[in-house]
Amino acid sequence: MKKSLIRKYARLAVRTGINLKAGQKVVIVAEADQYEFVEMVTNECYRAGAKSVRVDFSYQPITRLKYQNESINTLTDIPEWAVAKYRADSEELPCMIHILSEDPDGLVGVNREKLLAANRAKYKAVKKYRDSMENKYQWTIIAVPSARWAEKVFPNESTAKAIDKLWKSIFETVRLNEETDPEKEWDNHNDNFRRRCDILNSMHLDRLHYESSNGTDFTVWLIPRAKWEGGGERTLLGNFFNPNMPTEEIFTSPMAGKAEGTLVSSKPLSYNGKLIDGFSITFENGEAVKWRADEGYDALTKMIESDKGSRRLGEVALVGYDSPINNQGITYYNTLFDENACCHVALGEGFTNLIEGYENMTQKQLHEEGINESMIHVDFMVGTADLKITGFDKNGKEYKIFENGNFCF
Repeated sequence: MKKSLIRKYARLAVRTGINLKAGQKVVIVAEADQYEFVEMVTNECYRAGAKSVRVDFSYQPITRLKYQNESINTLTDIPEWAVAKYRADSEELPCMIHILSEDPDGLVGVNREKLLAANRAKYKAVKKYRDSMENKYQWTIIAVPSARWAEKVFPNESTAKAIDKLWKSIFETVRLNEETDPEKEWDNHNDNFRRRCDILNSMHLDRLHYESSNGTDFTVWLIPRAKWEGGGERTLLGNFFNPNMPTEEIFTSPMAGKAEGTLVSSKPLSYNGKLIDGFSITFENGEAVKWRADEGYDALTKMIESDKGSRRLGEVALVGYDSPINNQGITYYNTLFDENACCHVALGEGFTNLIEGYENMTQKQLHEEGINESMIHVDFMVGTADLKITGFDKNGKEYKIFENGNFCF
């Protein structure tokens, strides 16, 4: 892959992803084997006027060794210095760039109890700092190929060829090539998001009904004051940024505890290094009460039973089945991409910033409004070529949202 295109990608992450302003601090989170790309991103940050850049490296093989060799007591003993980093970030509000490249199978075989316990301990230790940062800083998530990930996506290719194909596929999803200006392409992309969000918000929908020939028959109720959003967002200070690159979704947070029926997955889910495929989840009174899976049933069960809120939905997202990512015909085994192939929902944490006036409300008030609370937020895909979604307002007026897997507007 040409280094000129990779540098262009690094620039896109800084200029369009976090939309860095001169004088802001930056934190980059990445795998250690991506040091060359991290160097490019760091350089672009300084060129854009960054005050400082901190890089937090991890390395999945070492993470695996920790889970294999450390006790639950050690893994759940969150050191003060780790909490202090979150405390400092909540005060300084640096821009954050998360660079994904992990092997989808990198944690296969790791003790699930240890994973869950460690995640739960970290969530409790830093939750108040994460909550205090809500919508106050710019952030973005992007991805770059690693050898193991590329081999998983393109198993019939040599490692070098697989990496090259994954680079090209990623660039296509983020509207980057040698001929066009990707920053302008993203401006146009965000214009399309705004148009559809305006239409959905004008409907004042009370609930959505999903139907598909694969067995999906599901109704979810929405929060009256929750907005539909998609594409770029603004911080409370008015700074625009693009949190997910790529993105094709328009989303909202549904009413916690109000959903009925069955959702059938349409694509595999890679969760904590374990593949979950061919699964469905049935909801009653807003909570998952029954589920099945052809593969990864235990991982699905652990996910759903993570905490009280993990049985409920925190997001419903609309993505046309004719989306650019779905049309690639590639399963990335990475939710950043796979969730943008078709419609999806998420178990777990909802988005408090979707409530009008959220900045003047406490976390307790936001959860009372209907936003779900959980330590997890896991998206899974439910979009199909024949998915039909019908919306209803509180008076029962009917709106066609999706027909044959795609938007009706």
